[in-house]
Amino acid sequence: VNCSGAEEELGRCRPGPRDPHTCPHLEAAAVECTGSNASSEELRLRDGPGRCAGRVEVLHLGRWGSVCDDTWDLAAAQVTCRQLGCGAALAAPGGAFFGRGPDLTWLSSVTCTGLETSLRDCPARTWGEHTCSPGREAGVVCA
Repeated sequence: VNCSGAEEELGRCRPGPRDPHTCPHLEAAAVECTGSNASSEELRLRDGPGRCAGRVEVLHLGRWGSVCDDTWDLAAAQVTCRQLGCGAALAAPGGAFFGRGPDLTWLSSVTCTGLETSLRDCPARTWGEHTCSPGREAGVVCA
């Protein structure tokens, strides 16, 4: 199996060359996924007009916090919309467009390429470390 790493599931990888011999049990492969990838339950949108628009909030250490808009852009919004199953990102409003969120800011300086599966896969400052002033919460509008 040949994967680039951008595939969302193994079935989307290109098959490798076929071996005319059967694969002995000793050559079988396995995959175990671990780490900090956020599921949709660890990411939510609040105070928007529907399920797929609103202020971005992330769950970390059992507490919900906001995402700073300091480097927030359409690529980060795209990752957020994809993670939530909300289609393509249409806008990435900042400046607390959807209202002020929790007093806790978990993420700042988020820099996504737009290809990541999860917002946690995007480079950012250390969780909870920020210089974000109140009223700088990031938001998204998804299709």
